[in-house]
Amino acid sequence: MREEILEIRQLCKSYRKNVFVNDKVDITIGKGEIFGLLGPNGAGKTTLVSQIIGLTIPDSGVIKIHGIDVIRNPKYARKACSFQAQTQVPISGLTPLQAIELVGRIRGDTAANVRKRARYLLTLLEMEKWTTKTAETLSGGMRRLVAFCMAAVVPGEVVILDEPTNDIDPLRRRLLWKEVRNLVNAGSSVLLVTHNILEAERAVDRLAIMDSGKVVATGTPASLKQNGDRTMRLEVVLEPDATLDDLPAFLGTPTRIGRRILARIKESDVRQAIDWSGEMKERGELEEYSVGPTTLEDVYLQLVGYKDEQEIGSPEARR
Repeated sequence: MREEILEIRQLCKSYRKNVFVNDKVDITIGKGEIFGLLGPNGAGKTTLVSQIIGLTIPDSGVIKIHGIDVIRNPKYARKACSFQAQTQVPISGLTPLQAIELVGRIRGDTAANVRKRARYLLTLLEMEKWTTKTAETLSGGMRRLVAFCMAAVVPGEVVILDEPTNDIDPLRRRLLWKEVRNLVNAGSSVLLVTHNILEAERAVDRLAIMDSGKVVATGTPASLKQNGDRTMRLEVVLEPDATLDDLPAFLGTPTRIGRRILARIKESDVRQAIDWSGEMKERGELEEYSVGPTTLEDVYLQLVGYKDEQEIGSPEARR
């Protein structure tokens, strides 16, 4: 049996009468687990996080950490959780090292331990040359990395990361995910709030997909991708000037995202799809195409639709 660290039951929050930002949300996170919270803008993810750490009071429901009711005891929540906010943290006038050490000391560790841990994180993320630069000279991505280090320097039993990789270059993303796994191996549980489906599929152990305040699916990436209709995924990328308005019937109802077209096809239509895609490529209509198994992106699109291009993955993945 998995030991539950964070338990959320029937959580409701509304800001207008009968308009729920969180609507009967049920989520549990186990010890040593990376749990993803995935959904479009306005799905209720950030409001949910605000309630976990005691910044917002729910209308009804239960939030417990280690069995302790943190709605009644928000101080315990802030002690048990370390948090990287979605917005950039206000560190003007500080260097990265100073900002990270300050948070570590506030969270109660010794100066020596905090200094050692801060330097470890800055080295791991290859930020040594920015250690003593003032925040005003840092790029958005570097400030984001500093915010991650502030959440990780003295990690809570629950580490909450809200869009931790926004604006971060691909190399340091990989280094950041390595440290997230290190946090879990050291005993913390991680709640990852993200739009990035590709990163979520690779990084999390389990996840919940939210839409319009509700949890519409929960499970492992593998379990959510399983489907009973034995379909495959066809993805084509159009040439910049191509439109390709006349699509074959076997594509069903495809989804267009910029120059990408995504479709779920029957296994019996795979050969036909490959032949058609190859023909379109030879005619100069397609830049590339691929056929493969269903992905978490397909599941997401089926459950909540396409509402914001951020949700489809990193900028690199959409090119």
